[in-house]
Amino acid sequence: MRFVRTLFWCTLAAVCTGALEAQSVIEPLSVEDPEANSVPTLPVLPPAFVRPIQSLPREAWIQPSRQEGVNWSGVFKQSALFLGIEHSFRLLTEPGTRAGMKGSFLSGWLAASGNLHGWADGDPFYVNYVGHPMQGAVSGFIWAQNDGKYLDAEFGSNRHYWKSRLRAAAFSTAYSFQFEAGPLSEASIGKVQNKWPQQGLVDHVITPFVGTGWMIGEDAIDRFIIKKLEAKWDNPYAMVFVRGVLNPSRSLANILRFQVPWVRDDRPGLWSPMHSAYVRDLREGRITGFPPDAPPELEGAAGLSSFEFSLDAQPQFFFGSGGTGPCMGGGGEAAFRITPNWQLVTQVHGCKLSGLEQNVSGDTLSFYAGPRWNPKPTSRWSPYFHVLVGGMKVSQEEMFPALKEAVEKAAKEKGEPEVSLHDLYTKEYEANGFSMAAGGGVDLRVNPAIALRLANLEYKRSWLPAANGRDYNNGLAFTVSMVLRMGTW
Repeated sequence: MRFVRTLFWCTLAAVCTGALEAQSVIEPLSVEDPEANSVPTLPVLPPAFVRPIQSLPREAWIQPSRQEGVNWSGVFKQSALFLGIEHSFRLLTEPGTRAGMKGSFLSGWLAASGNLHGWADGDPFYVNYVGHPMQGAVSGFIWAQNDGKYLDAEFGSNRHYWKSRLRAAAFSTAYSFQFEAGPLSEASIGKVQNKWPQQGLVDHVITPFVGTGWMIGEDAIDRFIIKKLEAKWDNPYAMVFVRGVLNPSRSLANILRFQVPWVRDDRPGLWSPMHSAYVRDLREGRITGFPPDAPPELEGAAGLSSFEFSLDAQPQFFFGSGGTGPCMGGGGEAAFRITPNWQLVTQVHGCKLSGLEQNVSGDTLSFYAGPRWNPKPTSRWSPYFHVLVGGMKVSQEEMFPALKEAVEKAAKEKGEPEVSLHDLYTKEYEANGFSMAAGGGVDLRVNPAIALRLANLEYKRSWLPAANGRDYNNGLAFTVSMVLRMGTW
């Protein structure tokens, strides 16, 4: 996806352009702040009584108050604009995307989404691990700038900030899934996952998770670098550049809501008459923020969580002809509390098959949902048992070296691109079917927020046809995880 390759440079260009035009944003004696709608408007006085804020040395900046609820209209409009820009760029610059617009929309979308498996998708490193995390950070900031209660959240070891970023991470995950495989996605607009090597799941994981880390990194830079420079420098043009360039994802999210890239919701604009008062209070250490939220009262030693999310490492071992070696992989799990002793669990896992014949590679993708029973949900040691139902997909690919050499040699003589020839020297094998998983484990609650899943053992029974002559219908999965618990901190 070429769009993510130019994301940073487009943002930088917008910041620099805005800096050149910033002188006309506001006159020094204006009493309105065009960059921060949440800062109270000063009363309009007759011209004889208007004077700059600099002449009122003890007038303090008033921090905006917290709001309630989410501005869903803003979330929808800004996300739709971002999505429209991304897909427009794809259609304008990628011939393969334009060619994929032919044929049935619904059947093409379902076929492309169903072809997802494995990890890599053929994109270079900087696209997968720089561009897509920036996409995840931008979508996270779209949520954050519309999440009223957490507009003042500042990086640090406080519950208020980390709750806000977890909420943003949840939205970033939903946006990423929609962009990759939703009804208005790469799978439906261009159907790119139908073609090798675009079927990998790397972007589904890297975009939201590394993107959230990128977002947190920009928050840390804003607090420990940008705010310190604001306290030292009086030049607003320098701060336009610093705010915009050191927080590129936040800058693009600001543009998507039709604000200047350098705007901040928790402090006045650089040309606001309140900015001098804000800088003075910042230098004197008078800006302390709001008092922290009171911690929830815990039930039991570790509290009763309302929601849990885990990142898993999971090797699987298949019996019979599929047991060629451990299938190493991982995934994630979400558990919603229904009653004190019951949770509704959803899982997604994948692994890479090992021990296959030479020139054969393969992987599995499984998804499950079902009830989980916790006999001691508030104890430090918490055992559990569950029965889950879902599906499993096994994919294998066999490559024929001699045929590959002949095809590539002929293509080189004709000047054809090699990427379009992959299907000519490989053969695909797939098996899909219903699957069940039954098992249990034990969690160790390190503190109210974090638990370690020390052991989870499951028996998996599937009903699949043979994949390349191998049976993958019976196996064991062993899982260790780190679990994030919500509602207890």
